[in-house]
Amino acid sequence: MKLGIDYIGVSVGAIIVNEKGEVLLCKRSQHTKNEKGCWECPGGAVKFGETLEDAIKREMKEELDIEIALLKQFPAANHILPLEKQHWIPTAFVAKIIYSGTPKIMEQDKCDAIGWFSLSQFPSPLSLITQIDIDYYKAHYSQFSYSNN
Repeated sequence: MKLGIDYIGVSVGAIIVNEKGEVLLCKRSQHTKNEKGCWECPGGAVKFGETLEDAIKREMKEELDIEIALLKQFPAANHILPLEKQHWIPTAFVAKIIYSGTPKIMEQDKCDAIGWFSLSQFPSPLSLITQIDIDYYKAHYSQFSYSNN
C-alpha cells in the first residue's frame, strides 16, 4: 500500500522566509512522486507517531540541512491530484532558519534546484499546494516581519 495513492497521505510544508521577505522554493526532480518539475515550498510526509512540528523539522534537516523555527501554522488543505491519482492532506508552517547555515540540496534524487524568490516573482510552474499556500500566506501574512519573530 502506497501513501497518498492507496490511502490519504498526511504531509507538511514550510514557507521559509528570509530577512528580505523572500521565500525558499525547491524544484521537484523527475524522480519525485508527483508534480515533477514544479517549484514548491519544501516538505514531506508525516511518519506514524510523529507530530506535524517534528515532521517538518525533520524534513528540513533531511532535505536542506537546515534547522528552522516555526512561526505560524496554516489550516489543513486539500491536495488532490486526479491525473496522478494521489490525495494528500497537508498543513504548512511559516518558518525561518535558526542558524547561519545555507540551505543545500541533500536529496539529489528529489530536488533539482533551490532558490529564494520574492512574493512578486515566483518561478513557474508552482506545485498546486504551493499555489494554495502562497495565496494563503499573501492573504493572511502579507505584513509578516522576519525580524520580529
